[in-house]
Amino acid sequence: MPVTFTFGEMLSARSVIGSTLAELGDTHDNLWVLTPDIGATLVEFRDKYPDRFIDVGLAEQACVGIAAGLAYDGNIPVVSGMLPFLSMRALEQVRSDVCYPSLPVKIIGTHGGLVGNGGSTHYAVEDLALMCALTNMTVTSIGDPLMVGEVIRQSMSMAGPIYIRLAVGKKDKVLYEPGQHEVTIGKGILAADGTDATIFTHGTVVAQALQAAEDLARDGVSVRVVDMFTLKPIDEELVVRCAEETGGRFVVLEDHLAYGGLASRIADVVADRGIHLQAFERLGIPQVYAGFGEDEQLRDKHGYGLSATVAAVHRAVRAAS
Repeated sequence: MPVTFTFGEMLSARSVIGSTLAELGDTHDNLWVLTPDIGATLVEFRDKYPDRFIDVGLAEQACVGIAAGLAYDGNIPVVSGMLPFLSMRALEQVRSDVCYPSLPVKIIGTHGGLVGNGGSTHYAVEDLALMCALTNMTVTSIGDPLMVGEVIRQSMSMAGPIYIRLAVGKKDKVLYEPGQHEVTIGKGILAADGTDATIFTHGTVVAQALQAAEDLARDGVSVRVVDMFTLKPIDEELVVRCAEETGGRFVVLEDHLAYGGLASRIADVVADRGIHLQAFERLGIPQVYAGFGEDEQLRDKHGYGLSATVAAVHRAVRAAS
């Protein structure tokens, strides 16, 4: 199978957000953009539609509450900010003001995972567990900046809320050629094919999973990589397919706490469907506050870096031999 990603190409996911929202403002006169003082990349929308742009300052709870009020009035509000604070400081407002009435509020943010070197207060590492627990919330985690625009465009027609998780969003690796994969909310992407095991992943570490698959191929191990960019609703049929087609050997790699995120979502599918697996490995952040450091260094330190990913796949393959 041809390589499905291009290392070296870098793009700012934040710039994609800004240009996409400015474009959508032309066709959606009820689109509003709000931010808790994180609006530097929203200037295109702000300058074109100043009457539909609100910067509330450092007040995530107020930002979400105002977005809910705008949605009640028939508008499509987008809240853009830093996810450590939108997912935790404003959790009650997200739950009660947005999810309870199932309003079409889009929450888009950065700093998902151990990125940005801001320390544990500035890492969103519990966010997916929290958001997946909320009724009516759709939850996504995007690794390729080119996908961001398509997910935002699709979200415009959604009746309920959506959570869109990104990394720092300044210099992101382009993983796929434009148009190479169909991007559909609720469906995973077969980023690389293989038969010996499946690596399920999302967001910041999709590139690492693809690199691990390349390294493993040199060892004679054929690995499938699934970019499960939608965690809720999860693509259950793809999980079932992978169990059948890759020998029931799963490795789940994510820049999130090892329990509560994608691995837990896939484990639920496996248990609920009565799927028998040969091996199941979860790679993610253990129950620690991760501290400071570059993201690759922290992944290595906490046991889910590139070498740990390769080792986990080897263990999974040996377990079933």
